[in-house]
Amino acid sequence: MIGKGSASHNSRKFIAENVNAERTRYNISYIDEPLKKVYHDLFDEALERYNAKQKRKDRIIPDYYEKIRGSHQEKLFHEIILQIGDMDNMASGTENGELAKEVLDEYYRGFQARNPNLRVYSAHIHMDEATPHIHVDFVPFTTGSKRGLDTRVSLKQALAAQGFTGGTRGATEWAQWAESEKKALAAVMERYGIEWEQKGTHEQHLSVLDFKKQERAKELATLEAELAAKQGELSEIQHRLESADTAGEEIDRIEYKLSRDEDYAVPEPPKLMSAKNYRERFVVPLVQRLKDLVRAVLVTCVKAWDKIALLRGENEELEKENRRLEERLASLEEKNDYLHKQTRDYALLRRVFGDEYVDNLVAEAREKQHNYEQNRKENHYEHQH
Repeated sequence: MIGKGSASHNSRKFIAENVNAERTRYNISYIDEPLKKVYHDLFDEALERYNAKQKRKDRIIPDYYEKIRGSHQEKLFHEIILQIGDMDNMASGTENGELAKEVLDEYYRGFQARNPNLRVYSAHIHMDEATPHIHVDFVPFTTGSKRGLDTRVSLKQALAAQGFTGGTRGATEWAQWAESEKKALAAVMERYGIEWEQKGTHEQHLSVLDFKKQERAKELATLEAELAAKQGELSEIQHRLESADTAGEEIDRIEYKLSRDEDYAVPEPPKLMSAKNYRERFVVPLVQRLKDLVRAVLVTCVKAWDKIALLRGENEELEKENRRLEERLASLEEKNDYLHKQTRDYALLRRVFGDEYVDNLVAEAREKQHNYEQNRKENHYEHQH
């Protein structure tokens, strides 16, 4: 799954309610670097090169970490969480739980080699929760960029550099990469004799809760793809805005040309030439060239200003849409977590009390619900008549 990421939680600087503190000593911490330090290591040289080329002070970036932190297009970092099985078959503190730990350990040791454009700065296996799992937090980056910093943050470009290019809405770069990482984990599992049971292949056997979870997962995947598409549009608009903003630089270039180009200089009058001839041969053509230049500059400026106004409007709309999608995504993730908890509670009841007892309780509850609804309909009918 995709995690929101919490370095202090992952490194156990604070202990959440679902953590068994007595088992924390069995966790594995591979790396735990400060995120700001990672940004300095990755981007300081590129930032220095970028700022050195800027002629306008407002284009200089004083702190790349803060720029990305306030960006609607990129995140400071991303997190992936992987788990084998669940508390019913791979619980922490059991023999199978230790097996899961070994598999996750071997999987992680190949992660950075498989993903050279994902700079890992935090990675931990947790053995102090219900089921062993691993958190991997990383900064995606691309090099050789023609826009902005030559080395910059970009999930899309980082994954593209590793061979994952976006296809359909359901096959985004992230989706393709995540599937590849699942296969890498499955390959390690196979060496330990664990088979990957790909859920959802037997839909006719899904319980109601499982079906709801699956539908939420599909909705989440669609929403994530839509969000990625909108972020791509936003990136394009921002790129076009940057291009439009270069109108000021074009005016600076023309101003330099006016001050240095001989075509726009007033020549000294030749000896014995009358004022009338001088005016016709030199002054009138020069004035005409200046008029043409001024006209061209004005047209360029007006077009650029119109383009900037239009693009800024589109940019604002896309940012609003992105925020709406992000809020919807967070809501669906919360619903998915709630359904997952319901499913686990339901399974726990069956394991403790037995299928027959739980089935009888469910049947009894349904009958009561049916009777309640029937009574409401009858009372409503009598009230109307």
